[in-house]
Amino acid sequence: MDKSIRPLWQRFALFLLPLTLSNILQALSGTINSIYIGQMIGVEALAAVAMFFPIMIFLISFMVGLASGGAILIGQAWGAKNLEKIKQVTGTTLTVSFLMGLVVAAIGAFFAADLMRVLGAPPDVFALATDYGRVMLIGMPGFFVFLIITSMLRGVGDTMTPLLALVLSIGVGLVVTPALIQGWFGLPQIGVMAAAVAFIAGFSVVLVFLFFFLNWRRSPMAPDAGLAHHLKVDFPLLKLILKLGLPAGLGMVVASISGIVIVGIVNRFGSDATAAYGAVNQVLSYIQFPAMSISIAASIFAAQAIGARRFEDVEKVTRTGLIMNTVVTGLLVVVAYLFSEHLVRLFITDPEVIELTESLLHIVLWSCVVYGYGTVFSAVMRASGVVLLPMLLSIAAIVAVEIPAALILSQTMGLPGVWVGYTLSFCSLLVLQAVYYFGFWRKKEIKALV
Repeated sequence: MDKSIRPLWQRFALFLLPLTLSNILQALSGTINSIYIGQMIGVEALAAVAMFFPIMIFLISFMVGLASGGAILIGQAWGAKNLEKIKQVTGTTLTVSFLMGLVVAAIGAFFAADLMRVLGAPPDVFALATDYGRVMLIGMPGFFVFLIITSMLRGVGDTMTPLLALVLSIGVGLVVTPALIQGWFGLPQIGVMAAAVAFIAGFSVVLVFLFFFLNWRRSPMAPDAGLAHHLKVDFPLLKLILKLGLPAGLGMVVASISGIVIVGIVNRFGSDATAAYGAVNQVLSYIQFPAMSISIAASIFAAQAIGARRFEDVEKVTRTGLIMNTVVTGLLVVVAYLFSEHLVRLFITDPEVIELTESLLHIVLWSCVVYGYGTVFSAVMRASGVVLLPMLLSIAAIVAVEIPAALILSQTMGLPGVWVGYTLSFCSLLVLQAVYYFGFWRKKEIKALV
């Protein structure tokens, strides 16, 4: 059957599966990399890598924001069959990301030690953390380009190519990291630097692969002469991309900071509570991946419908996203409840901590479905160019509900109160987004941005 006449739910599912697998693989690659470093080198090396994590989260948050703004415009341009506009958006976004990467690389080359001092790197890992951070930051120009391309390909409905790129990048890392740690194939043993070099090798191989693969497939985002012509900064277009994308990046930063606050609350209950917190979040992250993927799919399909001036299809996209979230996320939640003890045992061996973790997981699991509903509403509104207020509502659910609730309820209910705070935050997210969607946004006239 022609792809264009497939039912929306089928197109949703075909888009969703590679996207969800990409998210899961990304998480697994980080876990495996940590195992390599911790087991083959030691705790100090693992600590050195962990010191760079906050910097990486901040940089990725900003680039994800830039990519999401570009993806919305590319989605609308793809719906309008405006290939020239796709090249313009791609060219401007890639140019800006590469230039930003050069700035970050320069900062890393000259100020890596200062950054580690600001982050409070312990004396015993300071040198390792500085060397690791310097190499990682120097590699940012290429990584930013890799991140932008693989993220924005989704705007033209392509989630398979980013999945292939990620598999290739991870595959390179899984070979290069232990090879440089152990000195395989006659390579030098470079300790913790192996992870940084493998990281750069991974995206470098992928960028070469994408150059040939996208041209071979005649992708609208192929790095051909048409794209080369637009490798410059179109400032009016950049302003629109940032307007659409920066709120998403800011939302990620706020969520990251709130996570640090929540960890501080949990730590007051002792190491068992901290271990339980880590295990619960590991399980929740894998259950939330489909919900987050559904929201990305809703945003792209809504953007394509708006670009094609099929405004009546936007409601269908919202409805399909909500149904998909009910079925997919809901099914995962049921499975997690049924096998909660087995899931927890993957991370924890102590019987008492297992029991504690399982009880906390039972408190919060159901709210993952609620979280998914809220993100679908915000994603569809974001596709139309309405980004600021949905972002502020999402931040309000964290800052005005989750953190205060966790602080207050942890004092009255103990540790379970922290997870009740999560459920209240997810519920408030849904209520706020749905009220704005039905009460205000749906009454506005939708206008294409390209």
